[in-house]
Amino acid sequence: MKAIEFQEQRRRVLAAGLGLPLIGLPGLAGAQSGGWPQRPIKVIVGYPAGGASDGTARPLGPKLNDTLGQPVIFEYKPGAGATIAADYTAKADPDGYTLHFADSGPLAILPNGKKLSYDPIASFTPIGMGCTGGTLLVVHPSVQARNLKELIALAKAQPGVINYGTSGIGGAGHLAAELLQQMAGIQLTHVPYKGGNQAMADLVGGQVPVLFSSMATAVPHVQSGRVRALAVTSATRASALPDVPTVAEQGMPGFEASIWFAMFGPAGLPPEVVQKTNAAMNDALANPEVQEAIRSQGYEPQPGTPDDLARQVRADLAKWGKVIRDAGITFA
Repeated sequence: MKAIEFQEQRRRVLAAGLGLPLIGLPGLAGAQSGGWPQRPIKVIVGYPAGGASDGTARPLGPKLNDTLGQPVIFEYKPGAGATIAADYTAKADPDGYTLHFADSGPLAILPNGKKLSYDPIASFTPIGMGCTGGTLLVVHPSVQARNLKELIALAKAQPGVINYGTSGIGGAGHLAAELLQQMAGIQLTHVPYKGGNQAMADLVGGQVPVLFSSMATAVPHVQSGRVRALAVTSATRASALPDVPTVAEQGMPGFEASIWFAMFGPAGLPPEVVQKTNAAMNDALANPEVQEAIRSQGYEPQPGTPDDLARQVRADLAKWGKVIRDAGITFA
């Protein structure tokens, strides 16, 4: 018997003797088919561990490991609004061993107002959506507004007087606020912070009265009563706060300011890699434990096809480009 055949038979016997499925042995699935993957897969995340990107990516990891038959390793490259991670991925070899779990910021928002080293369309291969969600509009308990209509009335009575905080210029909260101002005909004053936690601390402390916050940051404070939630900016209500109505439900039909987290690869990714990874992601998103983990972060699982993701990127590039131009937003 040839050495390679003997080694393969030995691995099969060992797996059977231990009662393990063949796909559970790292590398075995790839060795059997001779195709991708045959070694660990690196997934780049553009923010530090512990943030929203990490919280929505990590629940997928174990299921991707199981389905793909290789370890999926998350690597964090934070900075510059996640454009450092996007640039790294765009320059990676399109062999399927470097992927990118990205949010809409570096691919659908920042390209509209910042010179970047990559093209948000041409430099990447869409693989599949992970989840979507909105920003939460919250206020300090001292604010005399119990709902969005009352806040809008206060803002119209005091143009430019009411301050609102966000995690930074060009972030999801900032753009949601700008879209709200444009559609409601109001003027608020932006107070950008260097992160969502710092902004929330100032809201709780009363230094800023209004905040457009990520769901993951805001939900614990809403549940404790330290802040009051007025609206969620997504098209549908969030499972984490089902009693909080959307902006659209409160007299602004058609309003939606959602962000998404999705998997991409470098341009030129082989179709086999795209198909296998998309199928593995959709399988993971169908798992109740994964769904619960994502919803606990304030987001909703969103399985789909690579074409669905490509259309979403193009639509959001156009949508947020208009908001950015109309608001005169500039990025450093």
